[in-house]
Amino acid sequence: MARTREPGRGVAPDRDRRGSVHGVHGPVRTCIGCRSRASASELLRVVAVDGIADPDPRHRKPGRGAWVHPDPDCLNRAERRSAFPRALRVPGPLDTGALHALLDPAPGSPAGHDRRDDRRVSTRKQVDPHEPAVKPSR
Repeated sequence: MARTREPGRGVAPDRDRRGSVHGVHGPVRTCIGCRSRASASELLRVVAVDGIADPDPRHRKPGRGAWVHPDPDCLNRAERRSAFPRALRVPGPLDTGALHALLDPAPGSPAGHDRRDDRRVSTRKQVDPHEPAVKPSR
């Protein structure tokens, strides 16, 4: 008697029967920093050009690409693990200065602070919470 498979058996828990990650449409790639899978649209593609790890935000540059979350923590983890040369199949270390310039926050600004918010806040009128909203007319 032939054994029949139970529905859902033999499929990774985060994948459906067609092999796609739940809730993610389009190509799925693995971040070389944290090793988690995500949609290619959520990750930054990196290519090796003349010994430099060059960011490819438009996913158009030729050559083998590696994928990393646009997060300084994932970038640092990938560097500690020497993941860029291994993933891009190049001998020796790669210069990641261009990636740090793109992902690291500007010096002097708090981490995660968007400089665009400064413009919005500085143009707002300051309001005293103890002053009535509408001044009485005479």
